[in-house]
Amino acid sequence: MTQPQGSTLPEKLTVLGATGSIGTNTLDVIGQLGGRDRFDIMALTGAGNIALLAQQARTVGARLAVTSEDDNYHALKDALAGSGIKVAAGRSGLQEAAEMEADWVMAAIAGTPGLEPTLTAARRGANIALANKECLVSAGDVFIRTVSQGGGQLIPVDSEHSAIFQCLEPANKQNVERIVLTASGGPFRTFSREQMAGVTADIARAHPNWSMGLKVSIGSASMFNKALEMIEAKYLFDLKPSQIEAIVHPQSIIHSMVAYTDGSVIAQLGCPDMRTAIAYALTYPARGEINVERLDFTKLARLDFEATDEVRFPALRLARTALERGGAQGAVLNAADETAFHAFVDGRIGFLDMADIVEIVMDRMNDGQSAQTIDAVLAADAQARAYAQEAVLQKQQAA
Repeated sequence: MTQPQGSTLPEKLTVLGATGSIGTNTLDVIGQLGGRDRFDIMALTGAGNIALLAQQARTVGARLAVTSEDDNYHALKDALAGSGIKVAAGRSGLQEAAEMEADWVMAAIAGTPGLEPTLTAARRGANIALANKECLVSAGDVFIRTVSQGGGQLIPVDSEHSAIFQCLEPANKQNVERIVLTASGGPFRTFSREQMAGVTADIARAHPNWSMGLKVSIGSASMFNKALEMIEAKYLFDLKPSQIEAIVHPQSIIHSMVAYTDGSVIAQLGCPDMRTAIAYALTYPARGEINVERLDFTKLARLDFEATDEVRFPALRLARTALERGGAQGAVLNAADETAFHAFVDGRIGFLDMADIVEIVMDRMNDGQSAQTIDAVLAADAQARAYAQEAVLQKQQAA
């Protein structure tokens, strides 16, 4: 990734995924950094939480509000009646939001639906604050190439990748030995596979350190979230698979580290709060002043580290497999994971079945399929979802 040059404060800003966890925290940060005096909000997008989306749009004075669900168009239109805020819906609405002349776009739509509008924004040269993992996991080559050709900046918003970005010295990029992504271990860090076999979605969503959306919370519990981050890191920082390491750090104080060839390890620390990474992305290369809990070293009893267990958490092994195989395997892993996640949340499969389904689909599609065009990525994605649905059905029939 080309490192951003110079100081750029985002005057015009669009938030894709404003009603989710990252989106709501982004709007909180915007308010703390100066609100309308500092940011001109071009567009906000959401899905089904129409009341919140309308409230957000009115509060920040957005020019456009978009619900990704066509059926919610009239509800959003009614909620914003008299405000002067334009309303749109569906895929075309998301595209309209992405095409608006915002200097910065916060890409926080969860899952594959965030890929198309984020690519659109990158293509026109917008600076991207990236919180959507799937842009890189599924379409890493396409996305990095699009950002480069568009000429915009790319700043990661995930706390782990933000930490790496802050610790990575551009002048010493060739001297990076490895990066170390930290993982909290989630709610099942000490569980055996037998204990995990019976957990429900309500149990899995209870993260010990972070407040996140359902998909990310359950991804943390299964370690699929960390698996996606490993693949992201390859593209964000142009690394070899062997340079990417994950380690369990239950306190979530050290967000990630960069190890150099001279033995030095540089880490980024802070209290667990997504707003820190969001603020860094929106003010880079400066640092804004926001009201988050400050780290008090005198109150830190200990910082623990544990090796990751790829037997209890096979998602990490599957990430390495995808990295080694290359091609469309990242898109396949992501699509199968999303399908299995929905099946688990719906109670159709068990917690451990998610990784089994992903592995089945990855092995079935291990044919060197290319991911060099968006059409190829979407084709692999669709095929993987179809195979994953078959695997889900087989799991149900065998239960």
